[in-house]
Amino acid sequence: MARPQSDAALLEGVRAICHCLDQADDRQGYELDWRGRRFGRALGVALPATVEEVSRLVGYCGRHRIAIVAQGGNTGLCGGAVPTGDGRDRQLILSLRRMNRIRRIDPLTDSLIVEAGVLLQEVQQAADGADRLFPLSLGAEGSCTIGGNIATNAGGNAVLRYGNMRDLVLGLEVVLPSGEIWHGLRSLRKDNAGYDLKQLFIGSEGTLGIITAAALKLFPPLRQVDTALLALPSCEAALSLLKALQTREDVPLTAFELISAESVRLVGEQFPDKSFPLEPGHPAYVLVEAGWTGPCREDAFEQCLERVWGACGVVDAVVAKSDAQAAALWFWRESITEAQLRAGPHLKHDISLPIADIPEFVEQMDATLRSRFPGLRIVNFGHMGDGNLHYNLNAAPGVTADTLQAWQPEIERLIYDHVAERQGSFSAEHGIGQTKMDDLARYRSAVELNLMSVIKSSLDPEGLFNPGKIVGQRPFDTDGDEAF
Repeated sequence: MARPQSDAALLEGVRAICHCLDQADDRQGYELDWRGRRFGRALGVALPATVEEVSRLVGYCGRHRIAIVAQGGNTGLCGGAVPTGDGRDRQLILSLRRMNRIRRIDPLTDSLIVEAGVLLQEVQQAADGADRLFPLSLGAEGSCTIGGNIATNAGGNAVLRYGNMRDLVLGLEVVLPSGEIWHGLRSLRKDNAGYDLKQLFIGSEGTLGIITAAALKLFPPLRQVDTALLALPSCEAALSLLKALQTREDVPLTAFELISAESVRLVGEQFPDKSFPLEPGHPAYVLVEAGWTGPCREDAFEQCLERVWGACGVVDAVVAKSDAQAAALWFWRESITEAQLRAGPHLKHDISLPIADIPEFVEQMDATLRSRFPGLRIVNFGHMGDGNLHYNLNAAPGVTADTLQAWQPEIERLIYDHVAERQGSFSAEHGIGQTKMDDLARYRSAVELNLMSVIKSSLDPEGLFNPGKIVGQRPFDTDGDEAF
Protein backbone atom coordinates (compact mmCIF):
# COMPACT_ATOMS: atom_id res chain seq x y z
CA MET A 1 0.00 0.00 0.00
CA ALA A 2 1.31 3.43 -0.88
CA ARG A 3 2.28 5.35 2.18
CA PRO A 4 1.74 9.08 2.74
CA GLN A 5 4.63 11.22 1.57
CA SER A 6 4.93 13.46 4.63
CA ASP A 7 5.14 13.13 8.38
CA ALA A 8 2.25 15.57 8.67
CA ALA A 9 -0.02 13.33 6.64
CA LEU A 10 0.94 10.31 8.74
CA LEU A 11 0.25 12.19 11.97
CA GLU A 12 -3.18 13.22 10.75
CA GLY A 13 -4.03 9.55 10.54
CA VAL A 14 -2.72 8.97 14.06
CA ARG A 15 -4.77 11.91 15.40
CA ALA A 16 -7.89 10.42 13.84
CA ILE A 17 -7.43 7.46 16.19
CA CYS A 18 -6.19 9.00 19.45
CA HIS A 19 -4.57 12.01 21.09
CA CYS A 20 -1.11 12.71 19.66
CA LEU A 21 1.77 15.07 20.48
CA ASP A 22 3.88 16.19 17.54
CA GLN A 23 5.61 19.40 18.60
CA ALA A 24 9.29 19.08 19.51
CA ASP A 25 8.85 20.61 22.98
CA ASP A 26 5.98 18.22 23.78
CA ARG A 27 7.91 15.16 22.54
CA GLN A 28 11.13 15.91 24.37
CA GLY A 29 10.33 14.18 27.66
CA TYR A 30 9.36 11.03 25.78
CA GLU A 31 12.32 10.92 23.40
CA LEU A 32 15.08 11.04 26.03
CA ASP A 33 15.66 8.14 28.39
CA TRP A 34 15.68 8.56 32.19
CA ARG A 35 19.49 8.59 32.43
CA GLY A 36 19.77 11.21 29.70
CA ARG A 37 22.02 8.99 27.60
CA ARG A 38 19.72 7.76 24.82
CA PHE A 39 17.78 10.08 22.55
CA GLY A 40 15.76 9.07 19.53
CA ARG A 41 13.60 11.39 17.48
CA ALA A 42 10.00 10.24 17.25
CA LEU A 43 7.48 10.93 14.53
CA GLY A 44 5.11 11.79 17.37
CA VAL A 45 3.77 10.54 20.69
CA ALA A 46 0.46 8.69 20.52
CA LEU A 47 -1.58 8.59 23.74
CA PRO A 48 -4.41 6.07 23.34
CA ALA A 49 -6.97 5.74 26.12
CA THR A 50 -8.42 2.28 25.34
CA VAL A 51 -7.23 -1.08 24.12
CA GLU A 52 -9.40 -0.61 21.03
CA GLU A 53 -7.52 2.59 20.18
CA VAL A 54 -4.21 0.74 20.61
CA SER A 55 -5.45 -1.98 18.27
CA ARG A 56 -6.54 0.53 15.61
CA LEU A 57 -3.28 2.43 15.96
CA VAL A 58 -1.18 -0.73 15.50
CA GLY A 59 -3.18 -1.63 12.39
CA TYR A 60 -2.71 1.86 10.97
CA CYS A 61 1.05 1.85 11.66
CA GLY A 62 1.41 -1.58 10.10
CA ARG A 63 -0.33 -0.44 6.91
CA HIS A 64 1.76 2.74 6.69
CA ARG A 65 5.03 1.18 7.78
CA ILE A 66 5.54 3.17 10.98
CA ALA A 67 7.46 1.41 13.76
CA ILE A 68 6.05 1.61 17.31
CA VAL A 69 7.97 2.11 20.54
CA ALA A 70 5.72 1.35 23.50
CA GLN A 71 6.48 3.42 26.59
CA GLY A 72 5.32 3.42 30.20
CA GLY A 73 6.92 5.75 32.74
CA ASN A 74 10.20 5.91 30.78
CA THR A 75 12.20 5.10 33.91
CA GLY A 76 14.25 2.26 32.40
CA LEU A 77 18.04 2.22 32.54
CA CYS A 78 18.86 0.58 29.19
CA GLY A 79 17.21 2.85 26.63
CA GLY A 80 14.52 0.31 25.82
CA ALA A 81 11.59 2.73 25.78
CA VAL A 82 12.88 5.45 23.44
CA PRO A 83 13.31 5.39 19.66
CA THR A 84 16.56 4.63 17.93
CA GLY A 85 18.07 6.94 15.34
CA ASP A 86 17.40 10.47 14.13
CA GLY A 87 13.85 10.04 12.88
CA ARG A 88 14.56 9.06 9.29
CA ASP A 89 13.19 5.59 10.01
CA ARG A 90 9.80 6.68 11.27
CA GLN A 91 9.15 5.51 14.82
CA LEU A 92 6.06 6.47 16.79
CA ILE A 93 6.15 6.46 20.59
CA LEU A 94 3.01 4.85 21.97
CA SER A 95 2.63 6.04 25.54
CA LEU A 96 0.28 4.04 27.78
CA ARG A 97 -0.04 6.84 30.36
CA ARG A 98 -3.72 7.53 29.57
CA MET A 99 -4.60 3.87 30.08
CA ASN A 100 -4.57 4.27 33.84
CA ARG A 101 -7.71 2.65 35.23
CA ILE A 102 -7.90 0.02 37.94
CA ARG A 103 -10.55 -2.17 36.38
CA ARG A 104 -11.26 -4.59 39.21
CA ILE A 105 -9.96 -5.64 42.60
CA ASP A 106 -11.01 -8.92 44.21
CA PRO A 107 -9.70 -9.57 47.73
CA LEU A 108 -11.40 -12.99 47.80
CA THR A 109 -9.21 -14.29 44.97
CA ASP A 110 -6.25 -12.07 45.90
CA SER A 111 -6.14 -10.45 42.48
CA LEU A 112 -6.66 -7.15 40.73
CA ILE A 113 -6.85 -6.07 37.11
CA VAL A 114 -5.16 -2.83 36.12
CA GLU A 115 -4.34 -1.06 32.90
CA ALA A 116 -0.74 -0.71 31.80
CA GLY A 117 -0.43 3.00 32.53
CA VAL A 118 -1.27 2.76 36.23
CA LEU A 119 1.67 3.82 38.39
CA LEU A 120 3.20 1.11 40.56
CA GLN A 121 2.55 3.26 43.63
CA GLU A 122 -1.13 3.47 42.71
CA VAL A 123 -1.33 -0.32 42.46
CA GLN A 124 0.22 -0.59 45.91
CA GLN A 125 -2.28 1.91 47.29
CA ALA A 126 -5.25 0.15 45.68
CA ALA A 127 -4.16 -3.14 47.22
CA ASP A 128 -3.69 -1.49 50.60
CA GLY A 129 -7.19 -0.03 50.38
CA ALA A 130 -8.55 -3.56 50.04
CA ASP A 131 -6.45 -4.78 52.98
CA ARG A 132 -4.11 -6.58 50.65
CA LEU A 133 -0.47 -6.25 49.57
CA PHE A 134 1.07 -5.86 46.14
CA PRO A 135 4.71 -6.52 46.99
CA LEU A 136 6.70 -5.11 44.07
CA SER A 137 8.77 -2.23 45.44
CA LEU A 138 11.15 -0.03 43.43
CA GLY A 139 12.85 3.29 43.92
CA ALA A 140 10.88 4.67 40.93
CA GLU A 141 7.50 3.39 42.12
CA GLY A 142 6.03 6.90 42.06
CA SER A 143 6.74 7.29 38.34
CA CYS A 144 7.12 3.82 36.76
CA THR A 145 4.04 2.11 35.33
CA ILE A 146 2.83 -1.42 35.76
CA GLY A 147 3.07 -2.07 32.02
CA GLY A 148 6.73 -1.08 32.03
CA ASN A 149 7.34 -3.21 35.12
CA ILE A 150 5.92 -6.21 33.28
CA ALA A 151 7.68 -5.48 29.99
CA THR A 152 11.04 -5.41 31.79
CA ASN A 153 10.26 -8.13 34.37
CA ALA A 154 11.10 -5.72 37.19
CA GLY A 155 12.70 -7.06 40.36
CA GLY A 156 13.16 -4.70 43.29
CA ASN A 157 13.59 -5.16 47.00
CA ALA A 158 11.13 -7.96 47.79
CA VAL A 159 12.15 -10.62 45.23
CA LEU A 160 13.60 -12.72 48.05
CA ARG A 161 10.09 -13.42 49.32
CA TYR A 162 7.67 -12.71 46.47
CA GLY A 163 9.67 -13.17 43.27
CA ASN A 164 10.14 -10.98 40.19
CA MET A 165 7.31 -9.34 38.27
CA ARG A 166 7.07 -12.56 36.27
CA ASP A 167 5.91 -14.30 39.44
CA LEU A 168 3.25 -11.68 40.19
CA VAL A 169 1.33 -11.78 36.89
CA LEU A 170 -1.72 -14.03 36.48
CA GLY A 171 -2.87 -12.86 33.06
CA LEU A 172 -2.39 -10.21 30.39
CA GLU A 173 -4.23 -8.25 27.74
CA VAL A 174 -1.92 -7.67 24.78
CA VAL A 175 -2.19 -6.05 21.37
CA LEU A 176 -0.21 -8.07 18.83
CA PRO A 177 1.69 -6.73 15.80
CA SER A 178 -1.25 -7.85 13.65
CA GLY A 179 -3.50 -5.45 15.58
CA GLU A 180 -5.37 -8.36 17.16
CA ILE A 181 -6.12 -8.23 20.87
CA TRP A 182 -5.21 -11.24 23.01
CA HIS A 183 -7.69 -11.28 25.88
CA GLY A 184 -5.68 -13.25 28.42
CA LEU A 185 -6.83 -11.49 31.60
CA ARG A 186 -7.52 -14.68 33.51
CA SER A 187 -6.94 -14.61 37.26
CA LEU A 188 -6.55 -18.38 37.53
CA ARG A 189 -3.86 -19.95 39.73
CA LYS A 190 -3.95 -23.15 37.66
CA ASP A 191 -4.23 -23.15 33.88
CA ASN A 192 -2.41 -25.78 31.82
CA ALA A 193 -4.34 -25.26 28.57
CA GLY A 194 -1.31 -25.17 26.28
CA TYR A 195 1.65 -22.80 26.31
CA ASP A 196 1.78 -20.14 29.00
CA LEU A 197 1.56 -17.29 26.51
CA LYS A 198 1.80 -14.44 29.01
CA GLN A 199 5.39 -15.41 29.75
CA LEU A 200 6.33 -14.55 26.14
CA PHE A 201 5.48 -10.91 26.75
CA ILE A 202 6.82 -10.51 30.29
CA GLY A 203 10.36 -9.19 29.95
CA SER A 204 10.11 -8.78 26.15
CA GLU A 205 10.47 -4.97 26.36
CA GLY A 206 7.64 -4.28 23.94
CA THR A 207 9.24 -6.18 21.07
CA LEU A 208 6.54 -8.87 20.79
CA GLY A 209 3.33 -7.18 21.90
CA ILE A 210 1.94 -4.11 23.63
CA ILE A 211 0.73 -4.92 27.12
CA THR A 212 -2.43 -2.92 27.81
CA ALA A 213 -3.69 -4.52 31.05
CA ALA A 214 -2.71 -7.17 33.57
CA ALA A 215 -4.23 -9.41 36.21
CA LEU A 216 -1.90 -9.32 39.22
CA LYS A 217 -1.45 -11.36 42.40
CA LEU A 218 -2.20 -9.88 45.79
CA PHE A 219 -1.05 -11.13 49.18
CA PRO A 220 -2.06 -10.81 52.83
CA PRO A 221 -0.86 -7.49 54.24
CA LEU A 222 2.10 -7.37 56.58
CA ARG A 223 0.88 -6.57 60.10
CA GLN A 224 4.37 -6.04 61.48
CA VAL A 225 7.56 -5.12 59.64
CA ASP A 226 10.94 -5.05 61.36
CA THR A 227 14.11 -3.54 59.93
CA ALA A 228 17.72 -3.74 61.06
CA LEU A 229 21.08 -2.56 59.77
CA LEU A 230 24.04 -4.78 60.67
CA ALA A 231 27.80 -4.39 60.29
CA LEU A 232 29.84 -7.45 59.32
CA PRO A 233 33.53 -8.26 58.88
CA SER A 234 33.17 -9.56 55.31
CA CYS A 235 30.86 -10.41 52.46
CA GLU A 236 31.30 -14.07 53.44
CA ALA A 237 29.88 -13.25 56.87
CA ALA A 238 26.90 -11.58 55.21
CA LEU A 239 26.23 -14.78 53.27
CA SER A 240 26.41 -16.80 56.50
CA LEU A 241 23.91 -14.44 58.11
CA LEU A 242 21.53 -14.80 55.16
CA LYS A 243 21.60 -18.59 55.38
CA ALA A 244 21.20 -18.55 59.15
CA LEU A 245 18.11 -16.34 58.92
CA GLN A 246 16.60 -18.31 56.06
CA THR A 247 16.75 -21.54 58.06
CA ARG A 248 14.73 -20.02 60.89
CA GLU A 249 10.98 -20.39 60.50
CA ASP A 250 10.32 -17.56 62.94
CA VAL A 251 11.85 -14.88 60.69
CA PRO A 252 9.91 -14.33 57.43
CA LEU A 253 12.51 -12.36 55.46
CA THR A 254 11.29 -9.85 52.90
CA ALA A 255 14.62 -8.18 52.06
CA PHE A 256 18.33 -8.76 52.55
CA GLU A 257 20.34 -5.93 51.03
CA LEU A 258 24.14 -5.80 50.84
CA ILE A 259 25.81 -2.38 51.21
CA SER A 260 29.57 -2.02 50.85
CA ALA A 261 31.67 0.34 52.98
CA GLU A 262 32.44 2.42 49.88
CA SER A 263 28.71 2.81 49.21
CA VAL A 264 28.23 4.15 52.74
CA ARG A 265 31.11 6.59 52.30
CA LEU A 266 29.73 7.85 49.00
CA VAL A 267 26.24 8.46 50.40
CA GLY A 268 27.77 10.22 53.42
CA GLU A 269 29.78 12.52 51.16
CA GLN A 270 26.82 13.47 49.00
CA PHE A 271 24.34 13.81 51.87
CA PRO A 272 26.48 15.35 54.65
CA ASP A 273 23.42 16.24 56.74
CA LYS A 274 22.69 12.52 57.27
CA SER A 275 24.33 10.59 60.09
CA PHE A 276 25.18 6.92 59.56
CA PRO A 277 23.80 4.98 62.56
CA LEU A 278 26.74 2.56 62.88
CA GLU A 279 30.51 2.93 62.96
CA PRO A 280 31.58 3.45 59.32
CA GLY A 281 34.40 1.53 57.71
CA HIS A 282 33.35 -2.07 58.30
CA PRO A 283 33.82 -4.20 55.16
CA ALA A 284 30.12 -5.01 54.73
CA TYR A 285 26.71 -3.94 55.93
CA VAL A 286 23.35 -5.60 55.41
CA LEU A 287 19.88 -4.17 55.67
CA VAL A 288 17.51 -6.90 56.83
CA GLU A 289 13.74 -6.67 56.74
CA ALA A 290 11.20 -9.20 57.99
CA GLY A 291 7.43 -9.02 57.72
CA TRP A 292 4.71 -10.88 59.58
CA THR A 293 1.18 -11.40 58.27
CA GLY A 294 -0.13 -12.52 61.66
CA PRO A 295 0.48 -11.90 65.35
CA CYS A 296 4.01 -12.19 66.69
CA ARG A 297 6.00 -11.08 69.70
CA GLU A 298 7.26 -7.54 69.42
CA ASP A 299 10.79 -8.63 70.23
CA ALA A 300 10.80 -11.72 67.97
CA PHE A 301 13.06 -10.09 65.40
CA GLU A 302 15.63 -8.86 67.90
CA GLN A 303 15.72 -12.20 69.66
CA CYS A 304 16.40 -13.98 66.38
CA LEU A 305 19.24 -11.60 65.56
CA GLU A 306 20.73 -12.22 68.98
CA ARG A 307 20.67 -15.99 68.37
CA VAL A 308 22.66 -15.78 65.13
CA TRP A 309 24.83 -12.79 66.11
CA GLY A 310 27.94 -14.60 67.28
CA ALA A 311 27.89 -17.47 64.81
CA CYS A 312 27.76 -15.08 61.85
CA GLY A 313 30.32 -12.60 63.13
CA VAL A 314 27.99 -9.62 63.40
CA VAL A 315 30.03 -6.66 64.70
CA ASP A 316 27.27 -4.15 65.41
CA ALA A 317 23.60 -3.57 64.67
CA VAL A 318 20.74 -1.14 65.02
CA VAL A 319 17.07 -2.17 64.98
CA ALA A 320 14.43 0.36 63.93
CA LYS A 321 11.88 1.16 66.63
CA SER A 322 9.47 3.06 64.37
CA ASP A 323 8.51 3.51 60.74
CA ALA A 324 10.53 6.72 60.67
CA GLN A 325 13.63 4.95 61.95
CA ALA A 326 13.13 2.16 59.39
CA ALA A 327 12.92 4.77 56.61
CA ALA A 328 16.12 6.36 57.93
CA LEU A 329 17.90 3.00 57.66
CA TRP A 330 16.54 2.37 54.16
CA PHE A 331 17.83 5.81 53.14
CA TRP A 332 21.38 4.47 53.16
CA ARG A 333 20.45 1.75 50.69
CA GLU A 334 18.04 3.67 48.47
CA SER A 335 20.21 6.79 48.12
CA ILE A 336 23.24 5.06 46.64
CA THR A 337 22.08 5.58 43.04
CA GLU A 338 21.43 9.27 43.62
CA ALA A 339 24.80 9.62 45.36
CA GLN A 340 26.52 8.09 42.34
CA LEU A 341 24.82 10.56 40.02
CA ARG A 342 25.88 13.49 42.20
CA ALA A 343 29.45 12.21 42.46
CA GLY A 344 30.03 12.40 38.73
CA PRO A 345 31.12 9.89 36.04
CA HIS A 346 30.11 6.34 36.83
CA LEU A 347 29.47 2.92 35.32
CA LYS A 348 26.62 0.59 36.26
CA HIS A 349 26.60 -3.20 36.09
CA ASP A 350 23.36 -5.01 36.93
CA ILE A 351 24.51 -8.60 37.44
CA SER A 352 23.27 -11.76 39.08
CA LEU A 353 25.24 -14.69 40.43
CA PRO A 354 24.63 -17.92 42.30
CA ILE A 355 24.36 -16.58 45.84
CA ALA A 356 27.15 -18.83 47.13
CA ASP A 357 29.55 -17.29 44.58
CA ILE A 358 29.00 -13.67 45.59
CA PRO A 359 31.73 -13.32 48.26
CA GLU A 360 34.47 -14.81 46.08
CA PHE A 361 33.33 -12.84 43.04
CA VAL A 362 33.43 -9.56 44.97
CA GLU A 363 36.87 -10.29 46.45
CA GLN A 364 38.43 -11.31 43.13
CA MET A 365 36.76 -8.60 41.03
CA ASP A 366 37.61 -5.84 43.49
CA ALA A 367 41.28 -6.86 43.46
CA THR A 368 41.42 -7.14 39.67
CA LEU A 369 39.87 -3.75 39.02
CA ARG A 370 41.90 -1.93 41.65
CA SER A 371 45.16 -3.30 40.24
CA ARG A 372 44.33 -2.51 36.60
CA PHE A 373 42.39 0.72 36.97
CA PRO A 374 43.67 2.86 39.83
CA GLY A 375 41.29 5.70 40.46
CA LEU A 376 38.08 3.67 40.55
CA ARG A 377 35.65 3.67 43.44
CA ILE A 378 33.86 0.31 43.63
CA VAL A 379 30.30 0.97 44.74
CA ASN A 380 28.96 -2.52 45.27
CA PHE A 381 25.45 -3.02 46.65
CA GLY A 382 22.25 -4.86 45.90
CA HIS A 383 19.76 -7.59 46.55
CA MET A 384 22.05 -10.23 48.01
CA GLY A 385 19.07 -12.33 49.05
CA ASP A 386 18.26 -13.12 45.41
CA GLY A 387 21.79 -12.94 43.98
CA ASN A 388 21.42 -9.56 42.23
CA LEU A 389 24.30 -7.14 42.68
CA HIS A 390 24.68 -3.62 41.35
CA TYR A 391 28.41 -3.75 40.87
CA ASN A 392 28.94 -0.08 40.05
CA LEU A 393 32.00 2.11 39.67
CA ASN A 394 32.60 5.80 40.20
CA ALA A 395 35.56 7.83 39.02
CA ALA A 396 37.74 9.09 41.85
CA PRO A 397 38.92 12.71 41.79
CA GLY A 398 41.35 13.19 38.92
CA VAL A 399 39.74 10.55 36.68
CA THR A 400 37.83 12.32 33.92
CA ALA A 401 34.65 11.19 32.23
CA ASP A 402 36.62 10.62 29.02
CA THR A 403 39.08 8.37 30.85
CA LEU A 404 36.31 6.33 32.44
CA GLN A 405 34.59 5.99 29.08
CA ALA A 406 37.83 4.78 27.51
CA TRP A 407 38.18 2.18 30.26
CA GLN A 408 34.56 1.05 30.00
CA PRO A 409 34.85 -1.70 27.32
CA GLU A 410 37.67 -3.49 29.13
CA ILE A 411 36.01 -3.10 32.53
CA GLU A 412 32.70 -4.50 31.32
CA ARG A 413 34.44 -7.39 29.57
CA LEU A 414 36.30 -8.30 32.76
CA ILE A 415 33.16 -8.17 34.89
CA TYR A 416 30.84 -9.92 32.48
CA ASP A 417 33.36 -12.64 31.58
CA HIS A 418 33.78 -13.39 35.27
CA VAL A 419 30.01 -13.45 35.73
CA ALA A 420 29.57 -15.79 32.77
CA GLU A 421 32.21 -18.18 34.10
CA ARG A 422 30.09 -18.54 37.22
CA GLN A 423 26.88 -19.14 35.25
CA GLY A 424 25.53 -15.74 36.19
CA SER A 425 23.82 -13.06 34.12
CA PHE A 426 25.05 -9.68 32.88
CA SER A 427 21.46 -8.38 33.12
CA ALA A 428 19.63 -9.24 36.32
CA GLU A 429 16.66 -6.87 36.37
CA HIS A 430 17.16 -3.94 33.97
CA GLY A 431 16.71 -5.73 30.66
CA ILE A 432 18.58 -5.35 27.36
CA GLY A 433 17.18 -2.28 25.62
CA GLN A 434 19.70 -0.58 23.36
CA THR A 435 22.68 -0.64 25.69
CA LYS A 436 23.19 -4.38 26.18
CA MET A 437 22.53 -5.87 22.76
CA ASP A 438 26.20 -6.59 22.10
CA ASP A 439 26.45 -8.28 25.50
CA LEU A 440 23.44 -10.44 24.70
CA ALA A 441 25.11 -11.57 21.49
CA ARG A 442 28.34 -12.34 23.33
CA TYR A 443 27.06 -14.11 26.42
CA ARG A 444 24.05 -16.05 25.18
CA SER A 445 24.44 -19.19 23.09
CA ALA A 446 23.62 -19.44 19.42
CA VAL A 447 20.72 -21.72 20.31
CA GLU A 448 19.21 -19.12 22.66
CA LEU A 449 19.72 -16.27 20.21
CA ASN A 450 18.16 -18.27 17.40
CA LEU A 451 15.12 -19.09 19.55
CA MET A 452 14.68 -15.40 20.34
CA SER A 453 14.93 -14.53 16.66
CA VAL A 454 12.42 -17.21 15.69
CA ILE A 455 9.91 -15.95 18.26
CA LYS A 456 10.36 -12.35 17.13
CA SER A 457 10.05 -13.23 13.45
CA SER A 458 6.97 -15.36 14.07
CA LEU A 459 5.05 -12.75 16.05
CA ASP A 460 6.40 -9.59 14.40
CA PRO A 461 7.76 -10.52 10.97
CA GLU A 462 8.03 -6.92 9.78
CA GLY A 463 9.80 -5.60 12.87
CA LEU A 464 6.93 -3.25 13.74
CA PHE A 465 7.45 -3.27 17.52
CA ASN A 466 10.40 -1.57 19.23
CA PRO A 467 13.04 -2.02 16.52
CA GLY A 468 16.70 -2.05 17.52
CA LYS A 469 16.03 -3.69 20.89
CA ILE A 470 16.99 -7.22 22.04
CA VAL A 471 17.18 -9.00 18.66
CA GLY A 472 18.04 -5.82 16.72
CA GLN A 473 15.60 -6.31 13.86
CA ARG A 474 15.05 -3.11 11.88
CA PRO A 475 11.50 -2.19 10.86
CA PHE A 476 10.24 -3.68 7.61
CA ASP A 477 13.63 -5.02 6.51
CA THR A 478 12.40 -8.58 6.03
CA ASP A 479 10.70 -7.83 2.72
CA GLY A 480 13.78 -6.30 1.14
CA ASP A 481 12.82 -2.68 1.74
CA GLU A 482 15.15 -0.50 3.72
CA ALA A 483 13.84 1.06 6.89
CA PHE A 484 13.09 4.71 6.44
